[in-house]
Amino acid sequence: MAEATAMATGPAAETATKPGAFALDPGRLVDAYADTILRVSYTYLHSAADAEGICQDVFLKMLEQPRTFRSAEHERAWVIRATINRCKDRLRRQAAHPEVAIDSVPEPEAARSTGEAEARTRDSRVLKAVQALPEAMRIAVYLHYYEGYTIHGIALLTHRSEAAVAQSLSRGRKRLRETLKGDDDVFDFD
Repeated sequence: MAEATAMATGPAAETATKPGAFALDPGRLVDAYADTILRVSYTYLHSAADAEGICQDVFLKMLEQPRTFRSAEHERAWVIRATINRCKDRLRRQAAHPEVAIDSVPEPEAARSTGEAEARTRDSRVLKAVQALPEAMRIAVYLHYYEGYTIHGIALLTHRSEAAVAQSLSRGRKRLRETLKGDDDVFDFD
């Protein structure tokens, strides 16, 4: 048990039950991965409702078909890979059976302070610019800047070569610089 605890870091370290295994505590899983699953899903699907559906699917898969993970990072990588696979399945299904989106009506928002409104507008503009990137660039930029993955890690998750990921990341940065130019140099992607 000491090996499993020494290997694991983060939320999974506290719930390791035997060497190489992490407890399938639904609360821990939701706390540790819900936000990541939602963000990765939204990056692919551009729909909050679809992202929530993917989140539920991934958690159900984890609970119904328990797996043994070597470490917390292995568990996290599996969650992201399972999320990507579910998103691709959903995109294939949507291409074969198109639907009309019901959630096209924006949700009402509470009043915000001026500084917060400016930051929100800027963040919204960045998110729209990232979402407008072609898929390979969008995924590389998201995983690198939002999830903190290295080029090597992104290559493993997306089943692409490191050179292809580095090129997508470089081209994505270039497009974002061009798109977001004139924003007082707030957007430094280097």
